[in-house]
Amino acid sequence: MTEVSERPKRRFSLKWLRRPPVPKDGNMTLFEHLAELRYRLVVAVLWIVVATIVCALFYEPLYNVLLQPFNAASEQLLARRPDSEIQAVNIGVTTPVILALKIVGVAGLVVSAPLWLYQVWAFLAPGLLAKEKKWAILFLAAATPLFLSGVAVGYWVLPKGIEVMLGFTPESVPVANLLDLQYFLSFLIRLMLVFGLAFLLPVVVVTLNLVGVVRAKQLASVRPFIIFGIFVFGAVATPSTDPFSMLALALPMLFLYIIAEVICHVNDRARRRRDPNADLWDL
Repeated sequence: MTEVSERPKRRFSLKWLRRPPVPKDGNMTLFEHLAELRYRLVVAVLWIVVATIVCALFYEPLYNVLLQPFNAASEQLLARRPDSEIQAVNIGVTTPVILALKIVGVAGLVVSAPLWLYQVWAFLAPGLLAKEKKWAILFLAAATPLFLSGVAVGYWVLPKGIEVMLGFTPESVPVANLLDLQYFLSFLIRLMLVFGLAFLLPVVVVTLNLVGVVRAKQLASVRPFIIFGIFVFGAVATPSTDPFSMLALALPMLFLYIIAEVICHVNDRARRRRDPNADLWDL
């Protein structure tokens, strides 16, 4: 009888997680771009997971911090209407566990913002010239404080929004406002992330200008539509219905967009000085 040849055993390998080699000239094929994107996504997710595990050690202080906007809104409403009844409750057996996962997950996302934002920059960097990289590094260094500032603004405006919404309960009606904590914290987390991501608008605009996707002339021509879109986004993206939250999101976005457009004009002038035929790109 002939002996059956043994098949080679497959060994577990993490080679696919290694960073793919990048050509010196920065020119990459489609598959090289996809491999680089996979690597950057994996690294970003790993940093978020590690930050989430660390934040889980501080779950109770984080819980109290996130509940502070509700306490502040309750105090403001009770000072104006002492007969109001407001109470936060947990509904359901699994609610505390779900809340814990949401809180530490979002905290990990916020804490690891400098690390995953760097992965975004590192993915775009090979396609930029040396001089453009200097601009990008300086401006993308502002991405982290912009994101964190947006999160802070969302956290700051929420008490006023809660007070406005709870104030719709008529004072003459004997109705107690029972606030579901799961809904409230989901509401708060969504609001903070919307503000944080919205504050990254100038980073996106300038990065697209640096890689040659948009020019300052194009931004100037569509400025009225962008301003209108920013205010519509502010009205739709904020979970609360009060105008205070909408303006708190729309006005900083508008200010940051104007700064981004000015930077794009400066960059385009510098590009034309380097290459007089740069405007032919528009054709």
